[in-house]
Amino acid sequence: MLQLRFTFSLALIFACEAVTPSLAAQSGGEVGASFGPWFSRFELTLEEGWREEAIGPLIYKQSRDSESLFAVPPLFSRVQDQETDSEEYDIGYPLLTFNRYGHEYRWQFFQIFSFSGGHNQAEEPARRFTLFPLYFQQRSPNPELNYTALFPIYGHLKNRLLKDEISFLLFPLYAQTRKGSLVTDNYLLPFFHLRHGEKLHGWQFWPVAGHEHKDVTTRTDDFGDTRTIGGHDKFFALWPLYFNETIGIGTENPEHQLALLPLYASTRSPHRDSTTILWPFFTWTEDREKKYREWDSPWPLVVFARGEGKTTTRIFPLFSHAHSATLESDFYLWPLYKYNRAHSGPLDRDRTRILFYLYSKVNEKNTATGATRSRTDLWPLFTHRHDLNGNTRLQVFAPIEPILPVNKSVERNWSPVWSIWRAEKNARTGHTSQSLFWNLYRCETTPTTKNSSLLFGLFQYQSNLETKHWRLFQLPLKKLQKESDHVSEHR
Repeated sequence: MLQLRFTFSLALIFACEAVTPSLAAQSGGEVGASFGPWFSRFELTLEEGWREEAIGPLIYKQSRDSESLFAVPPLFSRVQDQETDSEEYDIGYPLLTFNRYGHEYRWQFFQIFSFSGGHNQAEEPARRFTLFPLYFQQRSPNPELNYTALFPIYGHLKNRLLKDEISFLLFPLYAQTRKGSLVTDNYLLPFFHLRHGEKLHGWQFWPVAGHEHKDVTTRTDDFGDTRTIGGHDKFFALWPLYFNETIGIGTENPEHQLALLPLYASTRSPHRDSTTILWPFFTWTEDREKKYREWDSPWPLVVFARGEGKTTTRIFPLFSHAHSATLESDFYLWPLYKYNRAHSGPLDRDRTRILFYLYSKVNEKNTATGATRSRTDLWPLFTHRHDLNGNTRLQVFAPIEPILPVNKSVERNWSPVWSIWRAEKNARTGHTSQSLFWNLYRCETTPTTKNSSLLFGLFQYQSNLETKHWRLFQLPLKKLQKESDHVSEHR
């Protein structure tokens, strides 16, 4: 039954795609055509291209540059770009998605079930299938790239889950991971492991005790320069009560950390000293590299820092003010009011938030060119954007966009459903457009023309520098020539 419903839905979607061109043909490809709630065609305001909408927000088609988009919100959308040889499909987003870029492709069901494939850096093809976290498979003409894993029984993975290789048997009874030259053998994970690598060896019997040592090594980078990789020596007992670690051995800034929690903890290095008594209640830090001193009591609730590199006054959740040469962070009655700023040329960016996503305002400025852009969200009422070219766009309602502000799939599949008011302005061309209730009312203006329609095009008005006229049911009612033309003809 589920397969039958899915097949029927796809058939309905492609039937809708077939209907749209036929409606466009009836309009003769005329930009600005409107045939009641069934179909309308108009130019894009912010970019060069056109858009067709049918049955209110339920079907639309759009073309700009080398990109074409067809959608039946919220069921389906397809976007193709010939220039980049890419395409994306969303079916009931986020239920099922498909992405392809050149030879690389990926089908994905709720981030759990996926098919993918393509070529690696050596141009060797491979196909992958994942039913996360139970089954992982990859097949390639090169047998060295093949792997299969059935969790938790047995498996071997390559370049997955942030590791170069993973092998396991009756997990967590045994698992081995490799990242570069570092190999870790886990037994009854996370309780016991043995670790070895380039001049590295260690063991752990968690939480009783553990020790790991690495000698100083060197590495030659892509430019042929040799750089030092610091060594370390780490020991813990009765985790997390006792630590004794030295990191960065052989470098300019070796650092020693000692902790007997919650009584005492310390960090000592040429660049930074820190001491904690009765963790986390009393901490004193002197950072000589960044040039500041800090007192915490307790961290991170009460923090005072003073110096060239950092100035902070925080009493959580009442207020906080922190700033450095490039960063600034403030809040009052957290999370009622929050402000952040980063200004490191050429980017100057700040964000103001009230109650997380209830209200958000982001401003960005390129200090080299003076170009600015901004985004204002008032959840769930509206979202407003101002881009680097001076173009603006307002959308009313916006229940998801403030939370996922750069999600193209939400914009394609869901925004057309609930955006009852859209207003756009092109700063370069002066082209503006407004749409209420999915083109129940629509108005477009340029410096020389104005086109507006009411009741899905039942009443239409058009004007330019020479004439203006009205239409009812696509039939012309009256055409007037402007007075300036009459005067010139009389003369």
